[in-house]
Amino acid sequence: MIAAGRRSVRRSGTVLVLLACSVLAGCSRSEAPPPPPQSRAPTGSAPETSTAPTPRERRPSPVRLAVAGDIHFEGVLAPRLRDPATALAPASPALAEADLAIVNLETSVGSGGRPEAGKRFTFSAGASAFTALAAAGIDVASMANNHAVDFGRDRLASTLRAARRAAAADPPLAVVGIGADEDEAFTPAVTDVDGTRVAVLAASAADQDPTADPTAGWNAGPDTSGVAGALDPRRLLREVRRADRTADVVVVHLHWGVQGERCPSADQRLLARRLVGAGADVVAGSHAHELQGDGRLGPGYVAYGLGNFAWYSPGPTGVLTLTVRPPRAPAGRAEVTASRWWPATIGADGLAAPDSGAAAAASRDQRVALRECAGLG
Repeated sequence: MIAAGRRSVRRSGTVLVLLACSVLAGCSRSEAPPPPPQSRAPTGSAPETSTAPTPRERRPSPVRLAVAGDIHFEGVLAPRLRDPATALAPASPALAEADLAIVNLETSVGSGGRPEAGKRFTFSAGASAFTALAAAGIDVASMANNHAVDFGRDRLASTLRAARRAAAADPPLAVVGIGADEDEAFTPAVTDVDGTRVAVLAASAADQDPTADPTAGWNAGPDTSGVAGALDPRRLLREVRRADRTADVVVVHLHWGVQGERCPSADQRLLARRLVGAGADVVAGSHAHELQGDGRLGPGYVAYGLGNFAWYSPGPTGVLTLTVRPPRAPAGRAEVTASRWWPATIGADGLAAPDSGAAAAASRDQRVALRECAGLG
């Protein structure tokens, strides 16, 4: 059970959803860095009288980040959207107790469009999918994946409208990695958690065969909607550097790797090193539909693959919670000081239920083996 006090602290962070920027205001990511987050004062509160601290005087607090794997609402999960408030129970507590929870929403969302011709699996959900994620304690959802445009660009306008409504709802949900153009797709969600600024970016580096997966070509462009593509990672690396200049903690969520593989590919390892070198403090991923290793990589922390989380295929899953200490000096780096694994198994109902006893011990042992396979500390 989650204490009410912890829930209120968690929701006190202000999520600045910059995703709608280029649609509503015509701004460009190349014009200026994103504005710093602003905290909302309670209604009727007295105005602040003290002078705002300089960057050197700020004392950002450690934050707890929860990351989990792929979520869709297909098959047995589809009826659960009739009641979004309970759609992802009993996994909600493991997500909601963190200061910031991040997942991959691997489905198209909205209305209109048609299933992509020739694609074996096409996933679809209504806008209530966003409501379900927020109700489960999720703060940021990546849609930078190979199923976000399963119903073509004709649906994307409704997806972006639903994302803007989700950002303004209570509780809010920020949707990243998708946009009306490339600038918007790469715009991070910035959250203030008790004075600590956390920027979350998302991109897809999944190498798909266009003959088998038409949505491999649905990357956003300068004037076209789509997802943030990072097979060529130069734009992603540039945005990570930008975010690092204004945020205390930078998180990158990637759709990458080889489906069915438990060990990260050489491409994953190379990109992880480049992202950490560019300023990413936490790199988390999905796409393999298998758990992959997590651990330290230089000054950063990488979780190569979080597998499935709410899925129509039973199997092992979990929630990784990281405690991140912000930089102690203006030029310093954030540091993951602790990690905790919530072991779980996806059942026949498509939901993650916590493991216990021998099953929990086996899940933790597997995590150790996967870390070694990934070459992480």
